[in-house]
Amino acid sequence: MKRSAQVFLLFLIGSGLLHVSLFTDLCLRYVKPGMRPVLIVSGVVLLVLAAADVWSHRRPNARRRVTRTHEHATRSGDEPDDTVQPAHAHGHDHSSAPRVAWLLFLPALSLLVYAPPALGSYTASRDSAKVVTAQQSFEALPATSPLPMTLTQFTRRVQQDSSQAIKGRTVQMSGLVTLDQRHDGWYLTRIIISCCAADAQSVKVRVHGAPSLPADTWVSVTGTWHPGGTLGTQSAPVELDARTVEEVDRPVNGYSDSLPLVPSRP
Repeated sequence: MKRSAQVFLLFLIGSGLLHVSLFTDLCLRYVKPGMRPVLIVSGVVLLVLAAADVWSHRRPNARRRVTRTHEHATRSGDEPDDTVQPAHAHGHDHSSAPRVAWLLFLPALSLLVYAPPALGSYTASRDSAKVVTAQQSFEALPATSPLPMTLTQFTRRVQQDSSQAIKGRTVQMSGLVTLDQRHDGWYLTRIIISCCAADAQSVKVRVHGAPSLPADTWVSVTGTWHPGGTLGTQSAPVELDARTVEEVDRPVNGYSDSLPLVPSRP
């Protein structure tokens, strides 16, 4: 890879990073919002490095300066210093990058032309379920009906709240549709990441009593806990008897277990 191509690659990667992190929200498909400033800074640094490389090669060539120094030493009768040799004198030229570096153009170009989609039901149906941490005490539930909850909150109330406060309460949750590949039915799902898409885990609530929409559809569901086992213990299933299912828009950052979305579609 020639130096001009290396400079172009730096510009391409830097521009791609700024495109997905500064000028659009595409980076939120792959990383948490807190990583966005890091991507912006990285894109700026790469552009600065590329510009610095271009500027440095617009200056007088170093080889010409060495030649002039050699000529001056010869004219003055001094013995020229032969300790500094060209990079290729020992049989290897390290002035260019290996050919495999060309492969970097593909992901760099994809940042500008085609951004891979966000993680969805395919990932959720195959990854390990996120472990919901234990909660020692629970506050009284507000009288609001339906009661907005996250999938994590619902899971804790079903399997850890010995007061069984969730029994008979109508709750509202939102997430994406994940089809059950082994049985008929579907799950309301939230994919959660700690840093980036590579460490994604999912929280799921099985839904009863309503036909599923296509996989990866974002929905808002209201319903009550589906009885089974002993409520407030690990034997209780994290399942919901649905009363309404409404399609909603995907949030800008779908990698968090946040409160339900307000339905925005007819």
